[in-house]
Parts: sequence; C-alpha cells; structure tokens
Amino acid sequence: MRTTKAARLLAAGAALTALTLLSACSSGSSKGENQDLGSKPPVQPQVRQNRVNVLPGMPPVENPEDLYSADRPGQLSPVVKDFPSRVYVPNTNSNTVTVIDPETYKVIDTIPVGRQPQHVVPSWDLKTLWVNNDLGNSLTPIDPKTGKAGKAVAVHDPYNLYFTPDGKYAVVMASMDRQLVFRDAHTMKVVKAVPVHCYGVNHADFSPDGRYFIVSCEFSGELLKVDTAKMEVVDHRKLPYRGAMPQDVKISPDGKLFYIADMVADGLWILDGDNFTRPRFLYTGKGCHGLYISRDSREMYISNRGEGTISVFDFTLDKLTKKWRLPGGGSPDMGGVSADGKVLWLSGRYNSEVYAIDTKTGKQLARIQVGSGPHGLAVYPQPGRYSLGHTGVFR
Repeated sequence: MRTTKAARLLAAGAALTALTLLSACSSGSSKGENQDLGSKPPVQPQVRQNRVNVLPGMPPVENPEDLYSADRPGQLSPVVKDFPSRVYVPNTNSNTVTVIDPETYKVIDTIPVGRQPQHVVPSWDLKTLWVNNDLGNSLTPIDPKTGKAGKAVAVHDPYNLYFTPDGKYAVVMASMDRQLVFRDAHTMKVVKAVPVHCYGVNHADFSPDGRYFIVSCEFSGELLKVDTAKMEVVDHRKLPYRGAMPQDVKISPDGKLFYIADMVADGLWILDGDNFTRPRFLYTGKGCHGLYISRDSREMYISNRGEGTISVFDFTLDKLTKKWRLPGGGSPDMGGVSADGKVLWLSGRYNSEVYAIDTKTGKQLARIQVGSGPHGLAVYPQPGRYSLGHTGVFR
C-alpha cells in the first residue's frame, strides 16, 4: 500500500467513507477464525505427465498437486546459479534501493533510483530486477549478476509489476490510472491498456493453467478476475466487509484456492478462483499484508503489519498454527524467503528497517537499518523456472 497515493485516493473516493464506517463493524462477529463473511522457460527440469491444459506458450505444470514444486531449496535455474545472494530493499521515501548481504546482515550498497520505488520485481526470464518507480513513472533495471543499475525505462504509474505465465507480457498495476497495462515483457512497450472500474489495483496471482489471474483493488475493497489471453476483466466482486482493503494475493499449492490478505479486515479472504464465489474469512492479526510460501509448500507466512507479528498457516490442516512476535514490535510488510528456505525477510515499512526471521523457530535473526519507507523487498536469486513478478512469485 502506498501512503502517498492512498491519501489522494481515499480523499477522493468511496474508500474514505468505507474506512470511516469500519468502526461500526463488530470485531467479534467479523473476525472469527474461518468465519464465512460472505518465450521458453530458462530451465526445463524433468517434467511429470502434464495433466493441466495450460495457456499456450506457458511452461508445463510439473506437479498439479504442488504448483511450487520447482521452488525447493537448491533448485536454482542455470540462469541465476552464479548470481550473488542479495536482499534488495526499495525505500519509497528515500528514492533508493538498499542492498543487503544476507550472509553478514550488512548493507553493502545503496542505489539511487526514481521517485517512490515500491517493489523490486524479478523478470519472467530471471535475468533482470525491475524497480517500480511509482511516482517517477519509470522502471529501473538492476543486473543481479553485478548489482549495477541500468538506464530507467519510461513506464507510467508502475505501482506493481507482474508477468504472464507465457513470458510474453508484463502487466503493470497502474493504480492511479485505474488500468491494467499489458506491455511487451522485454521492451515494455504498451500492447493493451485495460481500464478497471475499481480503485487501487495492487497485487495478483495466476491460476494453475495461467488462463486467468485474480487482482486485488485495495482502495475500493474489490477483487477482479482477468482473462490472461483476452486481456479482459471477466468478473469482479466486492468483498463482504465494510472498509475492506485487500493486499497480497497467493494461490494454494494445490491450485484450488486463492488467499488474499486484507489489512483492514485483519485477515485472509479464501477464494475459489475458478467459480469466483463468495470468499470465507480467516482472522490473522492487525494489518494483514504480505503472503509467502515455505520452500516445502506446507506453510504460508503472513505478515501482520499493524501489530508486528507473523502468522503461520498450515495448508494441510487449513488453519493457523503459530504466531511470531517481533521483539520490540515493528511493521513487517513485504519480502520473501531465502533460497534455502531458512530465513524470511520482511521490510519494516514504518521503522526504516528490515527483519530477518528464522522460519523454523520464528526467532528474529537480525534487524537492519535501511532507508525511509522500505516496501517490496526482493530476496534474489530464488529457486524456480520463471517469475510471475511482484517481489518473487516463482513456478
């Protein structure tokens, strides 16, 4: 979520009214656990029998029972295997990217970029990191092999960035423009701009076959369903919570459900993406924001930005099993899991810091000072055959 843009949009539209009305909702009835509120891939590992009729041009689904099977520890693509391990932190207020060595927990570089960098996004082919300079209306490329930034590319309103599973298009979440902009994945030239009726297009994830994706609209509390090939919004849904503010989106390992973080409802919406029916709700904690899958696909780490905690969700048990509290509090936001799966890295949005958390014990391993307003940090490289964007969604 952008503090700068949020203020403008909330002052202009219905989201402000929704947030004002939030206090009238009963926390006891709305936050009960599981309560119903209504191009070719860089590497081709050995492929199991493909049972999924995927989007043409998309790499085959290796394991329909586990969409994250290519993300196991050590399964680095030949494209990235020689890249140094780094944590790239975009500082929205400082207009910089802080670079951290995860072995020493030390800051080793600070890269000047455009105005209000929001996310650092791995390209579909894994070769480039794109810094989304939201108010700077540009993308700054970083070479992850050298850590050097290249010449910025003009792209209007790039709040967030995703890639279609066939590798053809980048999808810019143009929040202020109220558009999904499909661009050539390499040149970033506009192919099609798709207007949306909602406010604050934000995060997304794709169906197992890549034929549609679910998008969150944070300022109007809505979800969109988008046909990938047609580049069209085919359905939309208002979330059944007054003042809802959906954030990160992740699909379950078995591909049956989408999980959508909501930082005002303080939990997860759990959605059947195929049928796009009324989602159920699971309370996690104040300011539920970012969602990250463990390397064994068994758990999901959930950052609760408003209370300085991380909830752990077990997919098999379909319930929360743990909650970790940052010592001294904090504002855990966006991030990713280390390549070996042992460390969860999260930005501290309002504390100018980054947290390194042991994924086995929940213990804080380090708290590192960075620039002002750290947001969508990327841990890189990570296992996977290709990137779907954001801070690192790999298949």
